[in-house]
Amino acid sequence: MSKKKPTKSTNILILGLGGVGYYLAKRLVHEGYAITAIEPDGELLRHADGNIDARLIQGNAMSIECWKEVGAAKMDYLIAVTNNDAVNMMSCQIAHRFGIPRKIARVRSTEFGSKDSLMSAEDLKIDLIIHPEELAAQEIFRLINLRAGNDIIAVAKGQIQAMATRIHEKSPLAHRKLKDISQEYNEFPFRVVAMTRGISTMIPSGEDELLPQDQAFFMAANKDLNRLMGLTGVEQQTRHRVMIIGGGLVGRRLAELLGKTVAVRIIEKDEASAKELSFALKHAEVLNGDGSDSDLLVSAGLLEMDTFIAATGENETNIMTCVLAKHLMTSHNTSKKGNQSKKQTKCIALVTKEDYVVLAATMGSDIAMNKKILASNKILKFIRRGELISVAHLHGFDAEMVEIVAAPNSPITRKPLSKLSSYYSNKIMIGGIHKDGVWQVAVGDTHIQDNERVIVVCMSQHLKDVQKLFLA
Repeated sequence: MSKKKPTKSTNILILGLGGVGYYLAKRLVHEGYAITAIEPDGELLRHADGNIDARLIQGNAMSIECWKEVGAAKMDYLIAVTNNDAVNMMSCQIAHRFGIPRKIARVRSTEFGSKDSLMSAEDLKIDLIIHPEELAAQEIFRLINLRAGNDIIAVAKGQIQAMATRIHEKSPLAHRKLKDISQEYNEFPFRVVAMTRGISTMIPSGEDELLPQDQAFFMAANKDLNRLMGLTGVEQQTRHRVMIIGGGLVGRRLAELLGKTVAVRIIEKDEASAKELSFALKHAEVLNGDGSDSDLLVSAGLLEMDTFIAATGENETNIMTCVLAKHLMTSHNTSKKGNQSKKQTKCIALVTKEDYVVLAATMGSDIAMNKKILASNKILKFIRRGELISVAHLHGFDAEMVEIVAAPNSPITRKPLSKLSSYYSNKIMIGGIHKDGVWQVAVGDTHIQDNERVIVVCMSQHLKDVQKLFLA
């Protein structure tokens, strides 16, 4: 099967090769898009040059000559993700003059781009505005409001649910092969579509075994979610008390979103920032102190919390604080009632390096969240909207959940799933399929037909293999 680009003439200009820009360029090049990037920092360029097969130009995003040099008039997309909001917004104005049809900009300030703003996205000539901190705060808000202690993603208009949970030593699923689990627990269809172990993500086969401390993503029909939660030991509960370490853009915005509905306590290390937060956040309690200090955490009421969120600007602080908090909360809950307490606590770490996401999830965080991945996935979804119906990232996993339509005579339609394993073994898992007007969990003898919609889970780097399977 010959490799082909998603679109024959999709040329993308990226401004800025920092976190989001580099991650996007790497993903888009891997999927076959033609990438040109402008970056003023020589060190970032040298790093990118050794890892990305793209046209890299050292220059200033505000230099019109630089735009001419890269052939801006021939570009299909502009993605402005420098660290300067003003540069990103102005770049979209320049791109409009060059005739670039679709323009995307990262803007940290929420004062621009909305319908109520002084300058809307239309005024700024921007087709998609990305607010990374807002995306992270909204996603954590969604997770806090879930009825379970772990991540649940609703797909297929809510008819299919994907749920992440950690496998504990006493779980009936521990030390069992997936094929044996499916044979024994066959009252309703479900699949393990992704697993993390140590720092590695895997798309499992029936021969793989679930081990204690594995983080597993299960998929089941919405009507069977309660039974799946019972099987995996996930308790349904409403969360009421939240502790946030770090009162930066994400922590502050999250406290605003939670408002009066949840009791929020923020620990901010900087005294001046803590005072400002205490005046600005009327429904949150703000404390000044070091959130990585175990004595301070306990005295601040950690042991009574339902959800703990580490949202400082430091990777290591967030990861290790979550490890500490999880240990303290778990020890307290198991000893309080002689190992009979069923209270479930959730720890969420904000991680800025994508290489740390799986590490954070396996060390102690129930969910590791990355603003860069959230922002990049929203951009990728916008670019791919003609090829994929939707794309969602699995937090703490190096994996994506994709909704796609099987093109007539595509490879996926030629045989039942059990006979196509050589194509996608350990790379792709078919989780759900829309048949006869109903979404259902896919099993081995499922045979996907032309134009049927399918939910696929794949390793992030194998998204192009999904396209090969489903596009004729």
